[in-house]
Amino acid sequence: MRKIAFVFVAVIFFSVPGFSQVPSGNVFFGYSYMSADFSSNRSNLNGWNASVEGKVLPLLGLVADFSGHYGSADVGTVIACPGIGVLPPCQPLTPSVSVAEHNFLFGPRLSISVRKFRPFVHALIGAGHFSQSTSGFSSSDTCFAYALGGGLDYHIAPLISWRIQGDALQTRFFSSTQNNVRISTGIVVHF
Repeated sequence: MRKIAFVFVAVIFFSVPGFSQVPSGNVFFGYSYMSADFSSNRSNLNGWNASVEGKVLPLLGLVADFSGHYGSADVGTVIACPGIGVLPPCQPLTPSVSVAEHNFLFGPRLSISVRKFRPFVHALIGAGHFSQSTSGFSSSDTCFAYALGGGLDYHIAPLISWRIQGDALQTRFFSSTQNNVRISTGIVVHF
């Protein structure tokens, strides 16, 4: 038992100087666009993306990524027949519903600084929540989600960078798979 306690204290003691040499991390917040795969037609959603990254090694960070996207989606073509004797008797309608998708993702990010640029790649897993509503009807679902992607930070001032990020985001709402594309841009604050 004493050996285990000694090893634990030694690891903590010797790791502190190593962590003081690694930058602590960053916070990102910005605009996000998502091309969503909810039906046979892709939907264009606008929203926000935010993340917090804590560095654990010089090239490796752990990321918590949150996003929200909002808009409308076509639910397909419906044939509406208002009644007999009304011209035209039947007509195709393409109703749309209001949709919102929120994602809560976590995972590792690899990055390297090259002069004013910091390219990065990440693999994130977590959950997605989808809700849709139209007059008198609403539904929602929560599912497993993951994102594979990366981006580039450009240093513009001390502790401030500008980020461009792209992700392939997959969700499985209502027992079907959605392959979405998410593009985000905004300000990064380093701490």
